[in-house]
Amino acid sequence: MPNIISPSVTSITPSRDEIVPSRKKLKLPPWLEIAKPRLIPLLLATTLGGMALSERWPSYSCTVATLIGGTLAAAAAGTLNCIWERELDGRMKRTSNRALPSGRISTTTAFTGAILSGIASLIILIRGVNYLAAALSFLGICSYVILYTMLLKPRTSQNIVIGGIAGAIPPLVGTAAAGHIGMGGWWLFSLIMVWTPAHFWSLGLLLKEDYQSVGVPMLPVVKGTRVTANAITRYGWVTILISGLGVLILPQGGIFYGLILFPLNGRLLQLLYSLKRNPNNLFHAKSLFRWSILYLFCICFLLILSRSPQAASFSQQTLTLIISNWSS
Repeated sequence: MPNIISPSVTSITPSRDEIVPSRKKLKLPPWLEIAKPRLIPLLLATTLGGMALSERWPSYSCTVATLIGGTLAAAAAGTLNCIWERELDGRMKRTSNRALPSGRISTTTAFTGAILSGIASLIILIRGVNYLAAALSFLGICSYVILYTMLLKPRTSQNIVIGGIAGAIPPLVGTAAAGHIGMGGWWLFSLIMVWTPAHFWSLGLLLKEDYQSVGVPMLPVVKGTRVTANAITRYGWVTILISGLGVLILPQGGIFYGLILFPLNGRLLQLLYSLKRNPNNLFHAKSLFRWSILYLFCICFLLILSRSPQAASFSQQTLTLIISNWSS
């Protein structure tokens, strides 16, 4: 029997409040709103994930400096993004009430705050971490504001594929804080690069009508829902395959990581194919969008947990058991 979708499901774009229910309960002051604080925890989680992939953890003071510097860098980037897109935000229904287009904060005040946050970030990272971490953090700001926001977003439907570099830099900052960028940092960088399109295009399906109304060439607008759902599935599969390489990349605890990763990828796969089978069902897109956020948080937490002595011992004992059974 064919799956018949109600017109109300396919034609109504959920508001931002429906996608992120917490926004109904929490109203932020304008200066904090433009810093996009809801994006920062995931960036910090991937920074810690990068640290977990290093041979040795940075010192406590270095870790704190990295997280504070990263927070300020992300706030600067978010604010500059809001400044550049203030006119576009004013024309989009879901963003018209943001602090800048609604006039609750001036462009001059926002720009001053962004510059001060960026400078403070660089000073903290240089003095408390190292020059490499500071340089990478500055590269993250530039890639988000210049590469993605100014150049790619208004010009190509593949904007997030390339522009995803900005969101993938924090793990490199994390590994740089430990002294150098090793293979683990590049692995997590690659994982986030392929995770980003599936994550962002699922949101794009929800907000297709809004992007279309202002001429932003997001993939769902340019190619339609079915093509987008197929692209999401392909990137989702690549995400699953690359995530599995963590078993080999982790300095210790790889088997523990792999076992816990299995159900995470199983749920991701389920949601990918639910959306592929019915790309016009916005609730499938919403479920995938939400899970993709939790998925990356879980990956980073799992990387940290895998470095514990208990996880390392479990992995070693499991590997010994496998080898002994194989040889016998």
